Amino acid sequence: MNAKDVEKALMKISDKNKGEFLARFFKTGKGQYSEGDVFLGITVPAQRKVVAEFKALPLSEIEVLLASKYHEFRLTALLILVWQYEHCKDVKLKKVMVDFYLKNRKFINNWDLVDSSARQVLGDWLLDKDRGILYEYVLSKNLWERRISIIATHRFIMEKDFVDTMKICEILMEDRHDLIHKATGWMLREIGKRDQKPLRGFLDKYSKKMPRTMLRYAIEHLTPELKKKYMSR
Repeated sequence: MNAKDVEKALMKISDKNKGEFLARFFKTGKGQYSEGDVFLGITVPAQRKVVAEFKALPLSEIEVLLASKYHEFRLTALLILVWQYEHCKDVKLKKVMVDFYLKNRKFINNWDLVDSSARQVLGDWLLDKDRGILYEYVLSKNLWERRISIIATHRFIMEKDFVDTMKICEILMEDRHDLIHKATGWMLREIGKRDQKPLRGFLDKYSKKMPRTMLRYAIEHLTPELKKKYMSR
């Protein structure tokens, strides 16, 4: 079992027309956030079937897939890594996987790649550990490292631990990229789904200066009256 086997399995289910659509959807044009990314046109459910077949792929072979120019190869690699991490009971081996994830983060270079792995691997690992690395990434010039920093906190939110999410949202308030506005608003919304009090406290303090996309995402599940209140500020 090696990377070539996975590549062959994925190529068999590629779809040129879907690939062209995905290339447009993920903004791969010149100057866009995914400039140069190459899509084969393979749906995520189809990739998950390949993951099930190759879930025991060694890390060295996962690394080969991660370095590919093909988006679906990289996503499948990450989904295999997530499966292995979530089913691993050995803490030392989990640490190896997290170190591998961080070492190869330059290949985690699109929003779906981040969103499919940051919470599941890095966020889970940091539940009971120092979270300083997130505060390094949030200040990065690299868009995807900044997105990793906020999306990883989704795992904390699941445990009703909101402190780091809100701190990172504060730092990212001035970020210029729409993908960061969406991610921060999404995480604030996730807080509100569990407890509206901290969300409303954040909104009371920052709604006037929050990017509008961030605000719209954050208030999605509030009452019409509250939405109107915060959007009119």
